[in-house]
Amino acid sequence: MSVIPLKKDMLKLANPKQAALLQGFFKTGPGQYGEGDIFLGIKVPEQRKVAKKYKDLSLNELQELLKSKIHEHRLTSLIILVDRYKKAKEQEKKNIFDFYMKNTENINNWDLVDISAPNIVGGYLNDKEKSILYQLAVSKNIWEKRISILATSFFIKNSKFDDTLKISELLIKDEHDLIHKAVGWMLREVGKKSQKAEENFLKRYYKTMPRTMLRYSIEKFDEKKRKFYLS
Repeated sequence: MSVIPLKKDMLKLANPKQAALLQGFFKTGPGQYGEGDIFLGIKVPEQRKVAKKYKDLSLNELQELLKSKIHEHRLTSLIILVDRYKKAKEQEKKNIFDFYMKNTENINNWDLVDISAPNIVGGYLNDKEKSILYQLAVSKNIWEKRISILATSFFIKNSKFDDTLKISELLIKDEHDLIHKAVGWMLREVGKKSQKAEENFLKRYYKTMPRTMLRYSIEKFDEKKRKFYLS
């Protein structure tokens, strides 16, 4: 199998008007976080159909897609990887995880991270040593930082919060809005499982954490409690 027919199929689905909207939404202008990213304008459900058709692409072929400047090529590659990971046996899961970690420079927008890191990174590390997440959390690369915190969503689903809270602590002074949102989101997910665990964290940091992070984290609280934390 080759990536050439996949690329041809995706070109047929291209929507210039949608592409123009996405270029703005994903901040692709000079100096913005997605600078230089190119969009075809293909919606995610359509990309999932393409991913299903080309689910048997080799890792080398997926590597070619991940190196593409076209956003949808990279996203479709990651959708294939996630679907494959879910069905894989342990050795193949390790191969996919290793492949993913070698490609973090190509997983370089928030939707690419969010669709892949929880299942592949979180899923693989769930019952393993997790120091790699702490290395990612102190990276100079914003997307590696986001991978570190988003991966913990898999742990949260299994009612394991320690790594989420420790990594949140490492990222609490980060300057980027996308990290503020990601940390706040994961703290909110902790709160859905254990409001006590989330509030223990918030009581230590709510006065100094970025406002966006705080707002995201308390979104599900009742009005009285939200006002307390925002006051």
